[in-house]
Amino acid sequence: MLVFIDESGDPGFALSKGSSRFFSVALIVFEMEDEAMACDQRIELLKREQGWRGEFHFYRNSDRVRREFLRAVAPYNFFYYGIVIDKHASHFWKESFCDKHSFYKYTCGLVFENAKEKLHDATVIIDESGNLDFKRQLRMYLRQQMNRQRRIIRKVKMQRSESNNLLQLADYIAGIMNRSMQGEKKYVDDYKKLISHREISVKVWPH
Repeated sequence: MLVFIDESGDPGFALSKGSSRFFSVALIVFEMEDEAMACDQRIELLKREQGWRGEFHFYRNSDRVRREFLRAVAPYNFFYYGIVIDKHASHFWKESFCDKHSFYKYTCGLVFENAKEKLHDATVIIDESGNLDFKRQLRMYLRQQMNRQRRIIRKVKMQRSESNNLLQLADYIAGIMNRSMQGEKKYVDDYKKLISHREISVKVWPH
């Protein structure tokens, strides 16, 4: 079992200084490694079809590219969980977390907690961009938190999203979840329809 996680928005609380209102984390699950490989190969083929250089990234891509990407991956057998947090409820979040790193770890823990009944002996892949020391802390945190009763996570690896097509898929799902909360965002309902059959659960906090 392979799991890919990525986020959209940022975990900071300085909303008046540019931090995003919404922070979302997506967890993509492939139960079979050969299905993950097939999806990876399809994304690679799409790059050649589109004459694309570099990685697919939801917020940087055009509407046309987004639709092509989602149509390409939709037939493959994966599912996803997600969580979106509205940081306007800052009276709760600021009082609960000392910094953005603890908030990020907590959010990742929530989405894994929601998915844990479906997960077993999983290899988890995280985008290693950003603070590498913090990502190492996150790796330890997930293994300690999730493996208390049974081995949900076998190992956690860090890879760069530009070299991992399935992390790019996680970026897309996180981006769609985040965009869907922003209101009056063009085409977001179309994007959701293309991929919604792969959704298991997306929770929004606070309700």
